[in-house]
Amino acid sequence: MVGITSLGLRVLAGVAALDRPVRWVAVSELEDPTPFLEGDELVLTTGMRLTPQDAGPYVSRLVGRGVAGMGFGVGLGHDDVPPEFVAAAAEAGMPLVEVPRQTPFIAVGKAVSELLAAERYEELSSAFAAQERLTRAALRPGGLAAVVDRLAREIHGWAVLLGPDGEPLHAAGEGAAAGTALVRAELGRLRSPGAPASLALSAPGEHVVVRPLGERHRLGGFFAAGAAGPFTPVGQTVVNTAGSLLALSLARGRDQLAAARRVRAAVLELLLAGEHEAAGRAIEALGGGLPAGPVTVLACEPHDAEALYDALPGFTAPWDGLVVALVPAGEAERAAGIAGTRGRVGVSAPVRQDELATGLDQARLALGSAGPVTRFADLAGQGLLSLVDPGLLSGFATSLLAPLREYGSRADLVESLRAYLACNGHWDAAAQRLGVHRHTLRYRMRRVGELLGRDLDDPAVRAELWVALSARPRAPLKR
Repeated sequence: MVGITSLGLRVLAGVAALDRPVRWVAVSELEDPTPFLEGDELVLTTGMRLTPQDAGPYVSRLVGRGVAGMGFGVGLGHDDVPPEFVAAAAEAGMPLVEVPRQTPFIAVGKAVSELLAAERYEELSSAFAAQERLTRAALRPGGLAAVVDRLAREIHGWAVLLGPDGEPLHAAGEGAAAGTALVRAELGRLRSPGAPASLALSAPGEHVVVRPLGERHRLGGFFAAGAAGPFTPVGQTVVNTAGSLLALSLARGRDQLAAARRVRAAVLELLLAGEHEAAGRAIEALGGGLPAGPVTVLACEPHDAEALYDALPGFTAPWDGLVVALVPAGEAERAAGIAGTRGRVGVSAPVRQDELATGLDQARLALGSAGPVTRFADLAGQGLLSLVDPGLLSGFATSLLAPLREYGSRADLVESLRAYLACNGHWDAAAQRLGVHRHTLRYRMRRVGELLGRDLDDPAVRAELWVALSARPRAPLKR
């Protein structure tokens, strides 16, 4: 961030610690802001209520709270950063930057937000690439060993596959021998009644995840991965992907069809995330294909899922306890009729390939209604929208949501608003759906309200916004 020349920040202390992660910006003029901090923040202050004698205790409190650094704004309370604060920060090894008078604190906060968004996008892109490499490894001959080898490289650590009896089948990476011994000593905990779904083990300089492979009544083995530091959420996703692929490979000889369907679930996840090329390559490797052109999404709650997989045209995959089918729009009625004889089904409107997430939302919404076959177009909300001229509705949506689309690089505001409204304003549910912290979502919703000049607690405002969101294509999911 200090490299952004337009901010004019000047580093006064803690140069060696500038690589500390900053997870948020907190502005405070309190003598002790630490009760309101969580750690890893960049604390900005003008020092209006601080004297040079406060420097040591103030910096010590910030360091004790795990603050990433401090920005001192000059030109208001102090013409220059008091040397006592520079000395205290240098002694504590905490970064201290001078914020010039012409740089508003909001500009620093916005810069950090944009950097965090870019970092998150880069991490997710790397995770998707790693998932694709792991998937390709699983599809090769000797896929079990290939996945273990690939994972060890992806996490810069080690990985090991063990049989149901705990005997090592394949290991890779530096430290795998010692890690295997550690894991084998803990396997009894995963075999006991009421055992957890996985184990997380920690030792000095090592963090390990252990997972059983397969169902408890027909355990295929165990899998473990270890690295020097704790796994990030993205790293955990890569480890989980490897575990799922190993379970698939173990099951391939016993139940090839079931294994292929779990891979299809991963392909569907890639499709919903907008990774169409990676999904296409993965499904081609299985000997299948994806429908071309507009598709209709079916969300099925069948009595007999196995029979339904074979009966439906297009691409089918398990998803969150359902069977999801992507069928050519021209075959939607026939497919819905087939699915309706085997259970309940929700049918989306025809959608483009980049609107699959919207189609799945429509199909699941329709599935929640009564009747064996429910079409999204027949729902009351969609019927109401159909009464409005499409051009006028599109213009209304474009005008209403324009401030969100034009707000710097924060394109995630629209999708955050959609999740918040879809979850009826429940912070935890919406944050989990987006894969962010609820405080992050609260900040975004405050920013949405400010940009739109509307009160999101007003039911009428929420209704207008939901209509606007329903009238425009949904952006590819990136999370």
